[in-house]
This record gives sequence, structure tokens and C-alpha cells, in this order.
Amino acid sequence: MAKLLKDLYSKEYINSLANLLQTNYQDFDKTNFVLDVFDTSWNTLELKQRMRHITICIHKYLLLNYKQSIEILKLTYTQIKYKKDKSEALQNMIFSDFVELYGLDDFNTSFNALEHFTIHSTAEFAIRAFILIDQNKTMNQMKLWGSSKNEDIRRLASEGCRPRLPWSYFLKNFIKSPKKVLEILELLQDDTSVYVKKSVANNLNDISKDHKDIVITIAKKWYGQNNHKNWIVKHATRTLLKQGNIEVLKIFGYIPKQNIKIINFKINKKIKIGNDLNISFDVLDNNILGLLRIEYSIDFVRLNNKINNKVFFITQKEFTQNTYTIIKKHSFKKINTRKYYEGKHIINIIINGIIVHKKEFNLIG
Repeated sequence: MAKLLKDLYSKEYINSLANLLQTNYQDFDKTNFVLDVFDTSWNTLELKQRMRHITICIHKYLLLNYKQSIEILKLTYTQIKYKKDKSEALQNMIFSDFVELYGLDDFNTSFNALEHFTIHSTAEFAIRAFILIDQNKTMNQMKLWGSSKNEDIRRLASEGCRPRLPWSYFLKNFIKSPKKVLEILELLQDDTSVYVKKSVANNLNDISKDHKDIVITIAKKWYGQNNHKNWIVKHATRTLLKQGNIEVLKIFGYIPKQNIKIINFKINKKIKIGNDLNISFDVLDNNILGLLRIEYSIDFVRLNNKINNKVFFITQKEFTQNTYTIIKKHSFKKINTRKYYEGKHIINIIINGIIVHKKEFNLIG
């Protein structure tokens, strides 16, 4: 069974943290700190709730003012042995969470601390609280971070101002107008770090959900300039590609094909929830197939006979032959994030953004 994210805050981690804090601040009561962390509420808390709970416990036993506490936490943070894996980055968000919870009235100390704590971890959640309090001052600081020599700090400049950052609240001002965000992304458009490029692309993808024309304009401007921008544009437009946006498809050369045919199409007429839907078909053209993006979507039955369409990627490449065979399985295994309902479903085959074939099947319990 896979380890739950909330269990990253293990007894080993908390004890190690307590030892370091006591080493750096002799009055830190590590025994009661550990007892307070693992109190009766612990087992009911999820990842971010546990993070906040630990933060509050640290504050309780650091009998210092905010500036003094930050110095102790910075020293402790530098002493943690990094393995540079994702789990460790999540664990150490407690340090930036401390800044968010107790440092909103001391921007200078807090900005310095977040710059320190984002390295080998992330301060993407904490910085958002400062954006809400003083957007201009915080975004000016993030512009400075966008020019840092450290990729973690540059990445914070982008990730922290994402309008629709997962696991966090949305920044409504930036959803309404992403102008300030775009100023940051302009600074990072030629960044060679994959870590930073991914954040820039994710940020643009967020923006595309509310301002697709802005992102399409940027995509047209950036694509073809260099490999770094090409990478960003491809990832930034993934939502628009899934939506079959013709303008975006054309940027990458995926133009509608008039002579494409789907033959030998086979799927299960009936499938039980929990099993796989077997899909196979041939893509055929009188000439060579050329550059194709092949996807399928399913019209899922929801409650009250409503339909929810979801697109799934198959492949995209330049085909030099006139026929290509697709064999695919789609799982209807029960998962926590999606509930399946019995009834008539429809599968659609999509090529270069256009539905070229569709067929019904029945999902049964």
C-alpha cells in the first residue's frame, strides 16, 4: 500500500526536528513539543492540517519574538540533511508556514526567510498570504526573485503567483487580470531550468482557463524562438489542446485533415464497472497520415442524466505511412476521485482537434 502524504510527518522526522531546535535554542522543550505534536487530534489531520499543527507547536515552545524565532528556524533549516526528493520538500514546508502564520506584519524579515526556506523546499503557499495583504510590494519582491541565481528562488517567483495553484486558495485579482503575473513570466521566459520552466508553463496554463486569448497570443509569439520556449508553450497550452482549440493546434502544425478515416473500430458493447474498455481501430488516409494528434474522449454519465466529457491523450507525431493501428485500454476501475454510473456512454475519436468517429457502449454494475 502506498504511503500517505500526511504520513511524511513521521515520528522520526519530528524527533529529529525537535533535537535540532533544542540544539539551537536550549530553552526549547523538545519532550513536550513532541507530545503536543502527536496529540489526540493527530490521526484525524491531513497533510496541510498536520503542517499547520506542527507550526503552532513550534511557536508555542520558541519563547522568542518573531525575528529571533526566524533566526533559530533558519539555522535549524540549514542543518537538515537534504536528500533532494519531493517528500522532503513537502515536510519542510512547516518553515515557510511559520512565516505565513506569524510574519505577516514584518515583510522584510519574512521575505528574507521565505527566500531561505524555499531552497530545497517551497514557499509557494506562504507567499500568497503576503500578496493578499500588499500585492504591489510582494510582486515587486517576486520580480527580484525572478532574477536570482538560484532556481528554487526563481521558481518561487512564478509558482507563488499562480492564479489557480493546487492545494491553495485562488488569487481572484490575478484570475480577473493576470497583468502582474505576466510581468514575472516575461522575466522567466528564457530560463533553462526545467524546474522553473515547468512552473512558468503551469502558470500560463492556469491563466488559459480564464484568458485563453492572452495565452494563445503568447504561445504564437514564443513558439519557434528557441527550445526552452517551445517546451514551455507545449506544456502551457495543454488544457487548450485538450479542448481542441484550433488556433493552438495550428501553432504546432496540427491542422484538420479532410481525408482521415477510422476503420475496423472495435470496443466492448457492454462493460462492467471495475473492468477495462478495450479499444482498437485503424487510422487511414489516401496519402500519408502526416502530423497527427490522436486523442479520445468519453461522455461519462453523471447524476440526473447529465454528461461529463473528458479527453484522453493517445499519441502525437509525424506519420510517414498511410495507416496506423491503435490498441488501447481504458480502465473503469473504482477510484476515489471519480464515481462511475451505469448507462449509455459514448467514446469519441479525436484527430487534430476534430471528432472523426464515435460509438456507444453500455456501462453496467
